[in-house]
Amino acid sequence: MSASPLAAPADPAAPNAAQRQSLVAGVDVGGTFTDLVLFDAAARSVRLAKTPTTLDNQAFGVLKALHIAEADLAALDLIVHGTTTTTNAVLERNLCKTGLITTAGFRDVLELGRRTRPHPYGMKGRFVPIIPRDLRLEVAERYDADGRELVPLDEEGLRAALKALIDQGCEALVIHFLHAYANPAHELRAGEIAAEIWPNENITLGHALLSESREFERGVTAAINASVQPLLRRYVERLADQLAEEGYRHDVLVMNGNGGMVSARRVAIEAAKTVMSGPASGVMAAATTGRRAGIANLLTYDMGGTSTDVALIRNAEPAVSNEIEIEYAMPIHVPMVDVRTVGAGGGSIARVTEAGLLQVGPESAGSTPGPICYGRGGTKPTISDANLLLGRMNPDKLNSVSGMVSLGDIEAIFGEKLGQPLGVDATMAAAAVLRIANTRMADAVRMVSVSLGEDPRDFALFAFGGAGPLHATAIARELGVPRVLVPARPGITNALGCVVADLRHDFVNTVNRPLGVLDIEMVHALFDQQLAEGRALIARENVRIDEVKVIRSLDMQFIGQTHLLRVPIETDRPTVDDLQRLFEEAYFNRFHVELPEIKASLVNVNTSVIGRREEIDLSLLIDPAGRKAKLDDARTGSRKVWFGEFMDTPVYWRDHLPLDAEIEGPAIVEQMDTTIVIEPGDKAVQDADGNIIITLAAAAWGDDA
Repeated sequence: MSASPLAAPADPAAPNAAQRQSLVAGVDVGGTFTDLVLFDAAARSVRLAKTPTTLDNQAFGVLKALHIAEADLAALDLIVHGTTTTTNAVLERNLCKTGLITTAGFRDVLELGRRTRPHPYGMKGRFVPIIPRDLRLEVAERYDADGRELVPLDEEGLRAALKALIDQGCEALVIHFLHAYANPAHELRAGEIAAEIWPNENITLGHALLSESREFERGVTAAINASVQPLLRRYVERLADQLAEEGYRHDVLVMNGNGGMVSARRVAIEAAKTVMSGPASGVMAAATTGRRAGIANLLTYDMGGTSTDVALIRNAEPAVSNEIEIEYAMPIHVPMVDVRTVGAGGGSIARVTEAGLLQVGPESAGSTPGPICYGRGGTKPTISDANLLLGRMNPDKLNSVSGMVSLGDIEAIFGEKLGQPLGVDATMAAAAVLRIANTRMADAVRMVSVSLGEDPRDFALFAFGGAGPLHATAIARELGVPRVLVPARPGITNALGCVVADLRHDFVNTVNRPLGVLDIEMVHALFDQQLAEGRALIARENVRIDEVKVIRSLDMQFIGQTHLLRVPIETDRPTVDDLQRLFEEAYFNRFHVELPEIKASLVNVNTSVIGRREEIDLSLLIDPAGRKAKLDDARTGSRKVWFGEFMDTPVYWRDHLPLDAEIEGPAIVEQMDTTIVIEPGDKAVQDADGNIIITLAAAAWGDDA
């Protein structure tokens, strides 16, 4: 294998002596497209690229995007990469053969889980654990929950188990012992023995990845990490080789699911942390954009072709959770941006059920054959087709179109498959499709706001993705959100997130003590230890940072409860009384209930150490040279658009809008990667970065679309 820039360690003597990074590329690999943003701070310019994702080897798509943007790899200072390698592997169960060695009597923990069901009201369901039973082996060893040794580690039994897994062709290994979070000595010793026998570096120690209680969640997280580790390791090494061959001389940073970045030199060690990195990068771009726009509280809404992702940002900080369940019985308990997903995207199929009800999604037409309007043979009505039929999209400027399909053909299909069963014409059927889709997506936004005790009226809706700005104002109106923020380049926001994201490392340690018997000095020591480790990891990266930010929190619960509540904390030296008071405040803010007679318990101590990078000038995303002097000069025409009835609606090209433009709805704003709908009575203005901020009218324009 050729020399790789990912293998070259940064100079530890000068961790932040990296030269100013003026030429930075952010590349996001999605399921359909690979997007790139190339910022040249010295030339004050931005180049964009979008190319189909090469699913067999994502590195080819990354290189093609760099070539389309005419990037000089030898001159690039930094490449930041968001990848779906691990996400797709987990969702599709395309995993490496992995073995597990655990405490005697606990091989079935991964399968027993939490006694939940795939469908709460169903009588049947199927669950397949990450690691099959024949590859889950046991050895004698045991600590109790206080870290006291009960049974010594059987080292000979361990060696025999390791050889048995190697003989069965396992490529990766998990060592997951009971209560290793309280005392990791047996896991550490087992890791030493495994390193002597195991044929590669793909060894995951459960406590090293996640040092918290709950053996099922910790075990599943470790199993996922090990199962995708070889895939990610091979991918980043292959990408490094190909970049090096083309002249790239620096490190590559990879997006993690927590919204931060980590060097590709060590990303495979904690591969599970890259799951959901794509959605996280979009949320990070939203946080940066909102902060610069003076709108720190956002509900993010990313609508693509098959699904919609939503998240919450308060005070320019995305909500992060360490209790994400990527699918049933598959919890990944490492900190990740709290993104919720619903199966509603531009390709979501609309149909009338046997009960005569209109249903939209979750089935999708995908990209092949796709919606009817793609001209690839699709015959089922979708959300994209409804938007086209109602005049909201321009049929002459559709991306991914292979052949022309007339509006008459789309209207006929809507009339036959939806209108006739519902007793309405094709136009009303299309309007009903949008209304139901908007309601479903609004419900998803409620999951990250109302269900967590937040009032949507305190936020603005940040709309991105190829289809997000088409539906944003309708969803905002449904939720009572007063403003919508549409960034300059909604369709490449995830790639932008790679450019603006910071270095971030999260730490969790279990304490699991009632406050009445808590040793507060131990809590202080854990905060110190977590901060020191975070600073050391950031210092190893050869990346220029402006400052280090520290976020501390505690996971707490009332004694006897099961679920945890995340409690922010401002100091690293709290008292026990501080902890009780802060928990009671957080509990009241969430549930509006006071329970002063019940004492609290401290479960986990958490610290996030964030290395803030130099801020990117987002005003460069739209070339100022293309802006026209007057709003009328940016107008490209008009067309009939449905807003409860068809209205003559002006159409503008976004790149030509004057910076001080003020647009009153109804209006359509088109650009390379999306279409923005401004409804009657709404008003839109631009800020200095070229974001469009839409203020909604006090009353809705109608209930029939």
